[in-house]
Amino acid sequence: MINSGAGGNILNITQIACSVGQQALKGMRINFGYTNRTLSCFKKGDLSPLSRGFIYNSFINGLRPEEFFFGALTGRDSLMDTALRTPKSGYLYRRLSNALQDLIIEYDGTVRDASENIVQFVYGRDGLDVSGLHKEQKIAPGEAIGIITAQSFGEPSTQMALNVFHSAGVAEMQITQGLPRLIEIFDARKKPSTPTMEIYLDKEYNNEKDSRVIAEKIKEVKLKEIMSEIHINFSDKRLEILIDQNALKRVHMGIDSVIDVLNEKNFKSKKKEENIIVDLKDKDFKEIYKIKEKIKEVVLSGIKGIEQVLVVKRDKDFIILTAGSNLLEVIAFKGVDSEKVATNDFHEISSVLGIESARQAIINELRKVIVSQGLDIDKRHLMLVADAMTYSGVVKGITRMGIISDKSSVLARASFETPIKHFVNATRSGKRDKLASVVENITLNQPVPVGTGLPGLLVKVTGPLSKEQKHLKSETKSKDK
Repeated sequence: MINSGAGGNILNITQIACSVGQQALKGMRINFGYTNRTLSCFKKGDLSPLSRGFIYNSFINGLRPEEFFFGALTGRDSLMDTALRTPKSGYLYRRLSNALQDLIIEYDGTVRDASENIVQFVYGRDGLDVSGLHKEQKIAPGEAIGIITAQSFGEPSTQMALNVFHSAGVAEMQITQGLPRLIEIFDARKKPSTPTMEIYLDKEYNNEKDSRVIAEKIKEVKLKEIMSEIHINFSDKRLEILIDQNALKRVHMGIDSVIDVLNEKNFKSKKKEENIIVDLKDKDFKEIYKIKEKIKEVVLSGIKGIEQVLVVKRDKDFIILTAGSNLLEVIAFKGVDSEKVATNDFHEISSVLGIESARQAIINELRKVIVSQGLDIDKRHLMLVADAMTYSGVVKGITRMGIISDKSSVLARASFETPIKHFVNATRSGKRDKLASVVENITLNQPVPVGTGLPGLLVKVTGPLSKEQKHLKSETKSKDK
């Protein structure tokens, strides 16, 4: 069955005959249950594979009770996953089809919306029809290319795993993947839930030692990471910050440079033995509490926003992976190859490098999700979605506040969400609907301007038919009299 491609894979046979293997819950080993242990049959503090959900037995031999329990636990999790995925991918498809339904191929080969705005000058850069690629068939005018693109995402998104927590191959950095990431991209959220960067280095720094040094310099260090305690001295109105000397060594800083940074940020600080005193004599007690929390978050060194760093080797390159993103400062950092810095935050890319780069970033991010799920969506569909999100010059999500709010048709906007709001506003301002796209014509039971409904026919009637029509007209006039 596996060799023919009919079904199953080598993992299924391995689990049947050899060992079921490690059970993963939320991307980790099983780690909750009783106090200091997962089940009452294990000793407290037991960290063995068996106690953390590794199933040694195969399905042929049969599972031990605790193994069966862990298998049922993760099985239940994936059933929940399936149940939750259905409505999420359904709503995603509904949004896509509403946003893209009026994108069609015009007679000049461009892709336009109902208001005649050009979304693409040539569909997919080559004007080829995805369904006829092997014949190099050109796409036909009138093709409802927006709906085809929406369906190309809608159908496979129902098969996507909802919670895929780790990147393929090696669990390097925790990244939002699968359906949640797809939804995040189409929403065009201002900040991704897990912002990350891939930083490549210049040739002379592309080695293990220098890459680690640069990674340490890039990582932001906050005051809370190098202090052990912080106290408020109410009688003297000051903060006393106890410094962890080992942590200070780890971040390659001296206590004097910490004080300099705090003074730059307008915290009146001075050294007392190996600790720091912050003078707050002119502040009231409410403000002192606020400053106590605020001072913990002061960035002492590194680049703001880069919370974690990890150096990995890919082929010959040493790459710094980060949790957190700050494109503008990372590009300017010494030793970083500014042409090879990637981030998954396309709003940041748009503000630093412009809308064209943001468009390409959307395509790249969509492709990452699709490849990680083992799916195959044609690149022309990715391009159309990215162009639809960026052709106005800013990144807009496929939401009622994004692309859909830009539609000129009142009926099209109202048929999607919040209809009363749209009807009331249109009535107050005396809006007219030109009935130029799909959904408003369906609402009024008229042909849609797509496919065979796109051309308008002009025919000069000649011959016997014209005489017949004149005869009919004169008959109706005499009846009217």
